[in-house]
Amino acid sequence: MTQDAFTAQDVADYLSRNPDFFETHADVFASLSVPHPHQARAISLGERQILTLRARVKEHEHRLMQLLHNAGGNERINQSLMQWCARMLAEPDASRIPAHIIRSLSDQFDLSAIALRVWDLPALADSEFAQDVDAGIRAYAESLAQPYCGPLKDQEPARWLASEPASLAILPLRTLNGAAPVGLLVLGSDDAGRFTPDMGTAFLSLIASLAGAALGRLARTAPEAA
Repeated sequence: MTQDAFTAQDVADYLSRNPDFFETHADVFASLSVPHPHQARAISLGERQILTLRARVKEHEHRLMQLLHNAGGNERINQSLMQWCARMLAEPDASRIPAHIIRSLSDQFDLSAIALRVWDLPALADSEFAQDVDAGIRAYAESLAQPYCGPLKDQEPARWLASEPASLAILPLRTLNGAAPVGLLVLGSDDAGRFTPDMGTAFLSLIASLAGAALGRLARTAPEAA
């Protein structure tokens, strides 16, 4: 093979096959210089390797800080969720659960607008939470295999909110033993990035499961006296 036939890949392959090259040719290693990654000057190969290692360390530090930040945020969310669930469990009057769901979610998770509508719950048949529910609403709830997250797209349940949201989440609610939805929980936010189509829905599904289980008390009881 002539000198002109050598390519950069040939050199890389040779060095890969001969890892002791720079050990046996230490003078070559010491004399090599490469461009500085951020400055218009040349540096030694050893210095370039040190810069690369420092950059990797900084990248790992950034990832670690991000993981710690996410862990702290998840811990705060878990605490808020536990407090919300505990308040529902402690509520002696089941008829107050719907209002409690809305009030506590607003307080715990800083949401600008929340709406709740239910059906097939005898204890709430004449309440405000059973208003504005028609066959279209029920069909829409049935179509949701998981919570909807994203921008407002003229979804009918969004009209229950007091103000038009920049983004929203719509959660189908099912009782513990029920397959069909018995309600919809609508969460609205002024932040367009709060609820996005690509976000995970595991946490919202957990909220829907807990709210549905609590509402199940109203599927088998008559309205309680205040």
